[in-house]
Amino acid sequence: MNVETASAALAEAQEATPHHCRLCGSAVDHTFVDLGMSPLCESFVPSNRADEMEPFYPLHALVCGRCFLVQLKEYVNPKSIFEEYAYFSSFSTSWINHAKTYVEMIIKRRGLGAESLVVELASNDGYLLQHFLPFGVPVLGVEPAANVAETAVRKGVPTEVDFFGVRLAKDLIARVGQADLIAGNNVLAQVPDLNDFVAGIRLLLKPEGVVTLEFPHLQRLIEENQFDTIYHEHFSYFSLLTIEAMAARHELKIIDVEELPTHGGSLRVYLAHRQSAQQPTAAVAELIAREEGLGFRKLETYSVFGEQVKRTKRRLLAFLIEAKEQGKTICGYGAPGKGNTLLNYCGIGPDFLEFTVDRNPYKLGRFTPGMRIPIHSIDAIDALKPDLVLILPWNLRDEIVAQMRHIGDWGGKFVVPIPEVTVIDPKEINP
Repeated sequence: MNVETASAALAEAQEATPHHCRLCGSAVDHTFVDLGMSPLCESFVPSNRADEMEPFYPLHALVCGRCFLVQLKEYVNPKSIFEEYAYFSSFSTSWINHAKTYVEMIIKRRGLGAESLVVELASNDGYLLQHFLPFGVPVLGVEPAANVAETAVRKGVPTEVDFFGVRLAKDLIARVGQADLIAGNNVLAQVPDLNDFVAGIRLLLKPEGVVTLEFPHLQRLIEENQFDTIYHEHFSYFSLLTIEAMAARHELKIIDVEELPTHGGSLRVYLAHRQSAQQPTAAVAELIAREEGLGFRKLETYSVFGEQVKRTKRRLLAFLIEAKEQGKTICGYGAPGKGNTLLNYCGIGPDFLEFTVDRNPYKLGRFTPGMRIPIHSIDAIDALKPDLVLILPWNLRDEIVAQMRHIGDWGGKFVVPIPEVTVIDPKEINP
């Protein structure tokens, strides 16, 4: 049995197997949204393998009726996803700026200095921890993708190449001690064993230390049709209510929360030990009350999302079909994970997009998973002069429009697919 056949057999068996919540253990059978079959969103296809098969898995998100964690089943071992990873955080200028601002804020807020220890989980290419170095704050990254971690080490960021959990937490405590600050930006969704991960955090954190976790907010995902943020590399999707249940399960508490514009709308949650002297801010109770008012403790609130997604798909396809019937040329900008969910769910292939472009050299010369759209360097847009540029990382629309506004010189326009199809004419934007 080859790899593709084995993967398909595993997916079929998993889909037929009753699923239990990865947080509370309850049986889960309520559908949040079913996006059909989809490949791993970061498995970009090299040109010499363009004619080969690739495995597809059900992209069927469920919601737990007890703790209301939205989640996917685990079809693929995380090691096969993350040991060599195509996502490098530093290729987004706005994300680097976000990280730098966070570092300056948290150093001041927590009084971090030469005697402190900051640990980042899923530290990627050092995009965040590098900003602590000029302040003399000791740091340690934990990153399972060796190819990405190598980049961080070259920046002077010490990095453990490993998956985080209780085992590694105990090892780190023995070698470097406990942490004053543990940061986790957009990693919580990528953890299949949530309880092991959070139990490790609790062990590694000093008695009066703080954890900050950033993740896309489920409220924004639902309200703005952000279905493309659902993909196999993301096992879970969180409201603050679910985070509260997760923290309580591991004798932690939420002491603050901030709403951020990143990734289409995220939360930054501050956690501390239950016994800590640190007390919750008013923002915590306010957001929990809002989520309760929106019905986030009721299953019927989650059941309407699937129809919203279908309507979004139909409207995007209708727009693209009409554009092609008018003879317009279309290319994509970016090859993010979310873009591959959108392309595969909507069936948008080379018949719609001539190509897509990306700033990450790792992806250039490859094809997007599933739809097999070629990925070129950004100057391919200037060569083609397309009528429309579909922005796949729509959460970076402002950054991309600012970088590429010159497409208006030949009459080109941008198309943003989420939450609804929006056309942006660069000529109508003030510099």
